[in-house]
Amino acid sequence: MERAEKREFVTDLNESFKGAGSVVVAHYAGVTVAQMNDLRSKMRAAGGTVKVAKNRLAKIALQGTESEGIANLFKGQTLIAYSADPITAPKVVMDFAKTNDKVVVLGGSMGATVLNAEAVKSLATLPSLDELRAKLLGMIQTPATRIASVVAAPASQLARVFAAYAKKDEEAA
Repeated sequence: MERAEKREFVTDLNESFKGAGSVVVAHYAGVTVAQMNDLRSKMRAAGGTVKVAKNRLAKIALQGTESEGIANLFKGQTLIAYSADPITAPKVVMDFAKTNDKVVVLGGSMGATVLNAEAVKSLATLPSLDELRAKLLGMIQTPATRIASVVAAPASQLARVFAAYAKKDEEAA
């Protein structure tokens, strides 16, 4: 890379770090190109990004961001995964690491909070923001449907009573 390309890469990466809900740093030594492409496509489908950058450039890009505290994780062959949703990047990386033992999560950050590898694993087990919204919406809707059925029940019972009386009157006549 030339200096101008490096400057542009650092600037782009810095903007990505500023907009990221979470950042995950992992070692990837021994991962094949096909496996890395698989991880990238899974992350892209989930709404995140995976990048491999020189550690020196990544540390420079971290300066001035909330994730600045994870600069010490950049040693050896590292990859960076980040997403706007705080759960997406950890979840995809941890799922990939389960099937590929060459990917070792070192840690990461969620906003200004520095996470160790265990914290990233814990974060990966949480439901995503969309899943939480769906659950919350379901919880809100459930009482409404119960109220509607309770309110409708007396009316349907009255209708059944009237129908029974009407049937009785028809039989008597």
